[in-house]
Amino acid sequence: MYFDDKSILITGGTGSLGKTLVDRILSGELGTPRKVIVFSRDEAKQHDMRVAYHNKTVTTDEVIYNNFKNVLEFRIGDVRDYGDVCSALRDANIVVNAAALKQVPTCEYFPMQAVMTNITGASNIVRAIEEHGYRVETVVGISTDKACKPVNVMGMTKSVQERIFNSANVLIKNTRFICVRYGNVLASRGSVIPLFRHQIRQGGPVTITVPEMTRFLLSLNQAVDTVFEALQYANPGETYVPNAPASTISNIAKALIGDRAVDIHTLGIRPGEKMHEIMVSEEEANHTVARGDYYAIKSMLPELNVGSEEPFSLNQAFSSADNVLDYEGTCRLLREHDLLLTDEDRGGEEAELLR
Repeated sequence: MYFDDKSILITGGTGSLGKTLVDRILSGELGTPRKVIVFSRDEAKQHDMRVAYHNKTVTTDEVIYNNFKNVLEFRIGDVRDYGDVCSALRDANIVVNAAALKQVPTCEYFPMQAVMTNITGASNIVRAIEEHGYRVETVVGISTDKACKPVNVMGMTKSVQERIFNSANVLIKNTRFICVRYGNVLASRGSVIPLFRHQIRQGGPVTITVPEMTRFLLSLNQAVDTVFEALQYANPGETYVPNAPASTISNIAKALIGDRAVDIHTLGIRPGEKMHEIMVSEEEANHTVARGDYYAIKSMLPELNVGSEEPFSLNQAFSSADNVLDYEGTCRLLREHDLLLTDEDRGGEEAELLR
């Protein structure tokens, strides 16, 4: 199976995606890895994650003391630091680059911080593999719908990350560089759902940007599904995109509020935001193919598309405004992911999600 006897490095591994990715990898659904390395710069999050996994095991050994002996290993480091990246990559077979500055307003106010993490971090990974000849089989760059025709710094830096990994396939023949691109992840840290639920619990108001604004929605497990699909089937230079549903911000808020007496206040678009997100642009549509529940955007570099005979499947952009769920559909989607339960049933969900 795909992960059998592989060493997997996850940069930014203590984030929402990273933690779900680690859970799924360690579940064995794609095989038994030799090592899973969580690489991040936040020691507090690493400690919490380490303790959480320690409590799931039957061993009596303190996890921290046996860090480098365990399948799950934690490394403090920063993708911005070339030396840290080299040290972490040395024995990796698969790299998932989930380290990112991803808050749109934050990146607008501190653009160089976004450049250093989202662009320099990706460049450090490519440079380390090229200069040291590391035997990395595959690098997956985690991108976002905001990288498609970007209007904000976060999207611009993620778009450059995609290009860095794309072009690396031409220069480094023995490593496959691919990307995944998806929209808002339901209930992930920093997303609107934990914020809305917190506001509802406080009695409101729920604050939205613009009622008609639309966003793609998928769960953390569906985001991991996209990573797994790309790892197994993507060709060098391809970007995998899930065929995800979308909803308006107002319907998300109304679905979460339900029959509670909670007001909704409109604040307006924040710095750098779009009304509608685009997962595949009209320019990319003419080299995008359908593969099951996903689209694969082929590289624009001709060296990477020799011999491809798959028919292109889109004749226009894939936008969150195309097929928007109505209120009932939004409720069904949120209910499917256990986000419409009562406050009593949900217990301390907000405290966990807002940590």
